[in-house]
Amino acid sequence: MYTLNGTFTQETNFYGDNDVFNLVEQYGSPLYVYNENILRTRCREMKNLVSYENFVPHYSIKANTNIHLLKIVREEGLHADVMSPGEIFLALESGYTSDELFFIPNNVTKEDMLYAIERGVTTSVDSLAQLKLYGQLNAGGKVAIRFNTGIGAGHHEKVVTAGKKTKFGVSPDTIDEVKKLLETYNLTLVGINQHIGSLFMDATPYIQSLESILSIAREFDDLEFIDLGGGFGIPYHKQDGENRLDIQALGQKLDEVLHAFAASYGKKVQFQIEPGRYIVCESSAVLGHVTSMKSNGATNYLGCDIGFNIIQRPIMYDSHHDIELYAQTEKSSDLSPYTVVGNICESGDILAKDRLLPTAETGDLIALLDAGAYGYSMASCYNQRFRPAEVLIEANGHTRLIRKRDTFEDLIRNML
Repeated sequence: MYTLNGTFTQETNFYGDNDVFNLVEQYGSPLYVYNENILRTRCREMKNLVSYENFVPHYSIKANTNIHLLKIVREEGLHADVMSPGEIFLALESGYTSDELFFIPNNVTKEDMLYAIERGVTTSVDSLAQLKLYGQLNAGGKVAIRFNTGIGAGHHEKVVTAGKKTKFGVSPDTIDEVKKLLETYNLTLVGINQHIGSLFMDATPYIQSLESILSIAREFDDLEFIDLGGGFGIPYHKQDGENRLDIQALGQKLDEVLHAFAASYGKKVQFQIEPGRYIVCESSAVLGHVTSMKSNGATNYLGCDIGFNIIQRPIMYDSHHDIELYAQTEKSSDLSPYTVVGNICESGDILAKDRLLPTAETGDLIALLDAGAYGYSMASCYNQRFRPAEVLIEANGHTRLIRKRDTFEDLIRNML
């Protein structure tokens, strides 16, 4: 096997001793491949981020819901935040206990809330209306509240989750109304939380946002925890030399803030973070076959069998994924601009535009890197294309199938 473009998988021994052509032959194409060592490394970076003792990093299950990956994350000591009854179910099935979960829903029904309440999962609400509903369902219970601190950050407007142009969170201006509702329903406020957005590579907005959430915390006595949110970014542009988020510097700044607040608050309140995609993103690449090469007008197209049903991030967020190409024979390394497209019957089925790549051929393989977060979890059977299999490269280098590829029977399984 020859790698025609990029060095990340070689430098990290991503595939272990496995030849990618053998992987695709055995498990089908497209194929999600995960590296256990990378996943565990990212978990440990978050687990050891600060010296503050009462500190718990969470894994956002929506990023990747495979039970086998969740088991690894839990083994590394991370708790989890969940967004739906389905995610609660998956977390419990993977071995999490209710006290290790934090339900952070948005605009949910009473049935959703009851599912969490009945299983003893701490729930956060993000509007006065949802706080009232929770009080009606669980009077005398414990609750958390998500506040909008007014500071947002992220790589795309669709993932900025705080500030004036987002649906999330309770305004700090309504704290008096919050306290009245807590009193009306005899609710104990055990925690508050925030989330400013996803994929920030500069920690400055995140650190700045802490002052706001901690000032809100001072409005409430005897909180058990404060969830500082997260959305830590990863370098999607590795091939262009993009720097990593400076985790060590972030941890040092965060540590100072946590110790100082605990001293002024009078107790070692638990602090939680939600590093989101940072945990699982770099642990996966999605492999596919190069199916055609052609030119239309001035545009060169590289066609492959990775449609946007397999990975939606490029069409949802105009996101970038580095690309590696693999061939069974050595080829020219000369680069030309290609627009990389999939096999879905939509003009928008574009994975990359004007990407400088070596000339590939039908039968070569293409890999989109950093596909572990919001890759498979957003996949679909659009155009009735199968969702792919998922394979784990274990710490010992062996492969393990952790999700089967869809079949024709799966397309009609739930039809009556």
